[in-house]
Amino acid sequence: MDLSFKQQKFLSFVQRYTVEYGQAPSYEEIMDGMGFASLGTVHWYVNALTHNGHLDRSKGPNGKRALALTHEEPARPARLPLLGLIAAGEPIEALENAESISVPTPFIHPDNFVLQVKGDSMVGDHIQDGDYIIVRKTAEANPGQIVVALINGEATLKRYQPTNGHVELHPRNPDYPVIMVHKTDHFKINGVLLYSFREY
Repeated sequence: MDLSFKQQKFLSFVQRYTVEYGQAPSYEEIMDGMGFASLGTVHWYVNALTHNGHLDRSKGPNGKRALALTHEEPARPARLPLLGLIAAGEPIEALENAESISVPTPFIHPDNFVLQVKGDSMVGDHIQDGDYIIVRKTAEANPGQIVVALINGEATLKRYQPTNGHVELHPRNPDYPVIMVHKTDHFKINGVLLYSFREY
């Protein structure tokens, strides 16, 4: 059975987490990593993907880290433009170039592009220095989404939080401060994060 875009993204998260940490993610880690509002959403995806034969709850329905892909998702080569570096620490300029990079097929879209992360301010969202992110080009975002933002001509990667008539850009590392966007700043959202990955 063909998977929806969101189901493919769910499976990709489980697979990537398992490879990176040597164990399957818990339901709480999936909820946090996928940005779901409740554990009920995680249960819905798990039940649907188990029923379709894509996931196996190897320790039974109550196992804490019971999820396993029934087969490795096939590598389907596809490429998006790699437009340079984006800071997950202090803002830096995004570097334009003509390179491209292989990405999962579901993320191929004319409005999508790839940036490489520089810095560690988003490690709480499992985005580390050197990782790649797939971004959907848009000028709008929902509160809490991870965005590529331009502040006075410099690009940064942060969680978008509009608050009481102004905008805050939140890191996911306590060593970094919240960036306050003032009315005198030139601020623009360039895109929202869809997916992150790393090459080994």
